Amino acid sequence: MSAKMAGVLDNGAHSLKLGLVGSEETRIVPNAVFKSKSERRRVFVGSELEECKDLSGLFFIPPFQKGYLVNWDIQRQVWDHAFGANVMNFDCSATRLLLTEPLFNFPSIRVTQLEVLVEEYGFPSLAVTTAPTLSSHHYSLTRGQPLCCLVVDAGYSFTHIVPHYHNKVVLEGVRRVFVGGKLLSNHLKELVSYRQLQVLDETYVMGQVKEDACFVSLDLYQDMQRAKRRGEDNTTAVEYVLPNFTSTRRGFIRKNQAGKRDGEEQCLRLGNERFAVPELLFHPSDIGIQEMGVAEAICNAILATPTEMHPHLFSNIVLTGGSANFPNFKERIQQDVRALTPAHYTVSVHVGDSPQLFALQGGQLVGEQEDCGAWYVSAAELKEKGAELCIESMEQLHTVTFLEQKAS
Repeated sequence: MSAKMAGVLDNGAHSLKLGLVGSEETRIVPNAVFKSKSERRRVFVGSELEECKDLSGLFFIPPFQKGYLVNWDIQRQVWDHAFGANVMNFDCSATRLLLTEPLFNFPSIRVTQLEVLVEEYGFPSLAVTTAPTLSSHHYSLTRGQPLCCLVVDAGYSFTHIVPHYHNKVVLEGVRRVFVGGKLLSNHLKELVSYRQLQVLDETYVMGQVKEDACFVSLDLYQDMQRAKRRGEDNTTAVEYVLPNFTSTRRGFIRKNQAGKRDGEEQCLRLGNERFAVPELLFHPSDIGIQEMGVAEAICNAILATPTEMHPHLFSNIVLTGGSANFPNFKERIQQDVRALTPAHYTVSVHVGDSPQLFALQGGQLVGEQEDCGAWYVSAAELKEKGAELCIESMEQLHTVTFLEQKAS
């Protein structure tokens, strides 16, 4: 490749994750533009949000809707910011880019993103794959190249369950659960607004509350019983102090609940909301979404693959995405999948130190491999062959079908 540098862009619906191959430096940039009630004249793009003084009632416009990139004007603004000197300082004309896209992305979106990145940003060569595939490579390169693995990508819009064979997606086994971080945050807003304080406009703050206070239940019945108790016997309930954006920028759980309160503090008392919200990942039917939970979807995805792959997939389940940060998430997956799996299979669940960055780090590892050049398509090839043919060749490189698998 003629490009001097190689960059990785994990283009998520909630945030961009950026890094350079050969460098441990990574950046997470909110994938949206924001407006604040306190600074009406200014638009904050991406990580400029850190300069906003008051994050209450924050209004934001994301480029993604229902998991797919639809607003190109907003995405260009975020990309301009992310590639700029204040974030990653990409020299686009001298950087080959490895980009992630959603599974089963629409052809029109795939063509447009290639054309925009080559024609408007000047990247000399591009490779396009999915975040679960990069996570599979990360797991394989750090775990001694297992034959198969199953990636559970608990993202912002969806949760995808993606089986891989030699780091290629087994298409017939892919499953999608329509529960992600966005739905969980919205459900928490509704519960809190109904029970104690109107927070429907506080999407950003309540997202932080979810991250700080929620956890996955390992015994739902016992946790429900504990949450009904009064006083000190209720070890589930916590007091969450909301930020006031003068002395505190982010809320926190008050450790000494018997301590004196500041008269200006606004507090939420969180009880069963703490585990009821993440429980939607395992039982979407609780709010009327009639489909499988994550554990059932994992088993269903594995059973859709060739029988020879089943023991390898059950013993190599990899958790990635923002929701994998919930306390007890790994243990609950292990517990529920074990209960649904034949006894002669070993169930083993793995989660990285930073699930949100796992795919990005996989892209950085892939970029260091000698054979990664086959992933990339040059700007000249795009113009000569057309974006559709180039996309088709890239897709064939990263996917395999059940019939091909059976024949092999």
